[in-house]
Amino acid sequence: MTIHKLMVVGAGQMGCGIVQSSAASGLQVILYDITPARVQQGIANINENVLRDVVKGRRSKEEGEEIVGRISSCYNLEDGVGVDIVIEAISENGQLKEDLFSKLDSICAPNTILASNTSSLSITRLAAATKRPHKVIGMHFMNPVPRMPLVEIIRGLATSDETYTSVSELSRQLGKTPIESGDYPGFVSNRVLMPMINEAIFCVYEGVATPQSVDQMMKLGMNHPMGPLALADFIGLDTSLAIMEVLQQGFGDSKYRPCPLLRQYVHAGWLGRKSGRGFYIYE
Repeated sequence: MTIHKLMVVGAGQMGCGIVQSSAASGLQVILYDITPARVQQGIANINENVLRDVVKGRRSKEEGEEIVGRISSCYNLEDGVGVDIVIEAISENGQLKEDLFSKLDSICAPNTILASNTSSLSITRLAAATKRPHKVIGMHFMNPVPRMPLVEIIRGLATSDETYTSVSELSRQLGKTPIESGDYPGFVSNRVLMPMINEAIFCVYEGVATPQSVDQMMKLGMNHPMGPLALADFIGLDTSLAIMEVLQQGFGDSKYRPCPLLRQYVHAGWLGRKSGRGFYIYE
């Protein structure tokens, strides 16, 4: 199945990044969010990003106009009835995602692929909320989407080879490298990454070092481009906590327990860059 038109559900940072990358690869893209103002703001942010590329000489003015022209906004899920694939990029909440997949299943054509950008939740469970489990798959993009080359592809228990092949080809069309992971909590990327971030938070919580020292050690000593605490702020501390809870519940292993300081920051509303404060303060 060749994909020509797609819908992205969720106008947050990840959803808008997927829209921008898809439009830049020549695809027609629809952006939907339950909140119309977020759709409008998302489109404005994408336009600004494309304009920045034009100003910096990364794209011609004509290319920028063509990219923006391939993007349309919508405020009803029913507008996705004619797309080849829907990529969900809403909050990392299992019940919300299941409800959305059930609605999309009743709206979209039988051959439409339903993909999730979840960073930790079960694809098999999401597929069970539909009558097309063979057409459900995980498509986990990395942040920021336009720059990061990886897409982690996750098959559910019933995902068909045809669906997997179509999504892998789509990933390559977007200029990404698809790598397959099994359908286990956190998959590969976050099963490895999030415990490291969580342990870095424990270092701060236990007074071993300051956030700045932890990040500098990992950057200078381990050659990481960004320290784990700055990365946690970039991901969102609420998202980091949600992933750690999925790992702990999924594996039942205490090594995945979220650091109390992480939970405290989330309760305080210190979510990282998006709230202006996390382990660092952002203007």
